[in-house]
Amino acid sequence: MDNENLYPVTTKELADKKAALAPKNVEAWRNFSKTVFEAGALPEKTKQLIAVAVAHVTQCPYCIRSHSKDAMRKGASKEEIMEAIWVAAEMRAGAAYAHATIAMDEMEKH
Repeated sequence: MDNENLYPVTTKELADKKAALAPKNVEAWRNFSKTVFEAGALPEKTKQLIAVAVAHVTQCPYCIRSHSKDAMRKGASKEEIMEAIWVAAEMRAGAAYAHATIAMDEMEKH
């Protein structure tokens, strides 16, 4: 199975159809998203690198594509993007290991 069958290609037509089903929500979402990614205490490039890392943890292929592209547009190098992905991988693995404490707690009860 190729990814195109697994993850449909996003199109303007599809986005417009989704927006028409909940226009107020989409407008609020777009404003929220725009605001979140504006420069503030963190520069836009840093915010995009964070988004790349989070997209890998949440495993959203659309977000991975979008934020990788946006990170490069904001000046991130390929090396910076890859390091952000490695940070995400470490955090995901670290969380799995840290949660072993919960399993250990349960095992100790029995």
